[in-house]
Amino acid sequence: MSNRDQKTFYREQLARYGTCAEGVGWQSSRTQRRRFAVIEKAIGSLSGLYVADAGCGLGDFLLYLRDRGNTPARYLGLELLPELVEEAGRRTRAEIRRCDILADRLPAADWYLCSGTMNRLSPLETRLFIRRCWEASRKGFVFNLLEGRRASDGFTRHRSREILGYCRSLGARTRLIDDYLEGDFTIVMR
Repeated sequence: MSNRDQKTFYREQLARYGTCAEGVGWQSSRTQRRRFAVIEKAIGSLSGLYVADAGCGLGDFLLYLRDRGNTPARYLGLELLPELVEEAGRRTRAEIRRCDILADRLPAADWYLCSGTMNRLSPLETRLFIRRCWEASRKGFVFNLLEGRRASDGFTRHRSREILGYCRSLGARTRLIDDYLEGDFTIVMR
């Protein structure tokens, strides 16, 4: 899927649902927060860390962390859509930059994380996204994807074991977490 298709999808979602979890492609705020909880637990305390949120959407992950009292020393939201960059900046008052993860130079950060953004990329783009975030991280990269075979809903699904193997081929120590939502998995790369 091209960035143009990504932009079209998210613009349509925002127009239909507004600035909420559904507006950035989530089924609900409950499932969005469940995925955030898995990512937070995988990393642990963010105190003193620089975190880059690849595909930050509306900045909801940072707001979630603030609610939990686990705010990183520095947060950088990276987002493709200018409208989302503006809205995330307004909502979080944090540093949010327009960035194409697949093409732009990525700043180094302790941790990169990604929740949901890769669910509309092609398998090849997903691997490129993973590699680029991994290479820009100093400590690790944690992300979630949808599990399964091809579906007709426009979302890309992956075999968790294949993605795990790809991450290991990049030299990462990896951990698979797949016990929190049916059809979803998280990989931690260190």
